[in-house]
Amino acid sequence: MSARMLPFLAVGAALLISSCSGESGGTAAPAPSAPSSAPAPSSAAQPSPSTSAAPATSSAAESTGGDAVDRYEAFMHAAGRQDLATVCEIAGPAAKQAEDQGMGPCEKTMPMAFQLISPAQKKALQTATVDRSKIKEGAKRVEIPARAVKASVKFTDSDLGDAVMENRGGKWYVVD
Repeated sequence: MSARMLPFLAVGAALLISSCSGESGGTAAPAPSAPSSAPAPSSAAQPSPSTSAAPATSSAAESTGGDAVDRYEAFMHAAGRQDLATVCEIAGPAAKQAEDQGMGPCEKTMPMAFQLISPAQKKALQTATVDRSKIKEGAKRVEIPARAVKASVKFTDSDLGDAVMENRGGKWYVVD
């Protein structure tokens, strides 16, 4: 797990995490091992990993990087609005990793992280987009570097961090 994962969740809380855990990462191994327990922070996220039959018609569509980008943009917009339920649902697997490392549940850590985002950054996140030409796309995993985020305010790696989206049960989630 990357130490930048929680700053990504908070979309601007990198200062909090960098001061607590540094910017060097760990391993990517915890993300794949958490599919059944990862969405625990949100009851809306729990059915997603086990419901592969319901999104069968959209499963092929959601295995594209474009759909991962759409979901990440929804995440950024929710973070800009301080929409805790949406942020914690989309970032359920990553939030679970942070919780397992002692950061506390998403519902408690994100309000604190939201306070670290400046008003200008919050407003910019509400309309931020991703330059799809800068993403690294796979069928089940998409990497979105911070430099791909286009907003009215400049976000750096230390502000935003790189995002890793993973398709689980037909839905894209932030996993790192």
